[in-house]
Amino acid sequence: MRAIVHSSEPITLVGAGQVDKKDIIRCLDVAPTLVSADGGAAHCLEAGLMPEAVIGDMDSLDGTVVQGVPADRIHRMSEQESTDFEKSLRSVTAPLILGVGFTGARLDHQLACYNALVRHPDKRCILLSDTDIAFLAPPSIALSLEAGTRVSLFPMGLVEGVSDGLRWPINGLVFTPDGRIGTSNQALGPVTFEMTAPKMLIILPRDQLEKVVLELAVQPGSWPAL
Repeated sequence: MRAIVHSSEPITLVGAGQVDKKDIIRCLDVAPTLVSADGGAAHCLEAGLMPEAVIGDMDSLDGTVVQGVPADRIHRMSEQESTDFEKSLRSVTAPLILGVGFTGARLDHQLACYNALVRHPDKRCILLSDTDIAFLAPPSIALSLEAGTRVSLFPMGLVEGVSDGLRWPINGLVFTPDGRIGTSNQALGPVTFEMTAPKMLIILPRDQLEKVVLELAVQPGSWPAL
């Protein structure tokens, strides 16, 4: 699929879920290109911001909002096999995507976003909520965490890995969504991970966002597209 938005800088992607204007601004500080998924355009306009593109089936976008966005920036995709988040994810090209407004409002939408992260492992994306950040673990990553930082791992499929710097190491363990999971672990200091498959979500406190943005940007490898 041809990218609707191609950026050499990180992209801020705004959804129609719970959004604080301060979080949009926070994301734009490190991901200056603004894109919205369907109803996320309303949050952008309320914040006095104009997205470069609005992507989705437009079923949650009020007509008055549509009138406030230039027609050439609205990209309607009527198919119902994917969510607006997934439509947006596969329609943008950037070194990193920061997603805000995709958690909190509806649990089914939030779970669908995590599913999309795994379905598009070549897209590096961090989802920001009111308490946490979540992202798909790349093949390897080093995180400069402080001792005591909460580190949760949630498998979206069968995956193994090795770690260094966790209170409870994951070496030799097999993780599955209906078996072993890795929530509420803790960093002893800087942490490194290596994963066998693009199936593990890393969940950290939201105050780690800017740090993880920098550290994801310098990771040498990524998962191939499925």
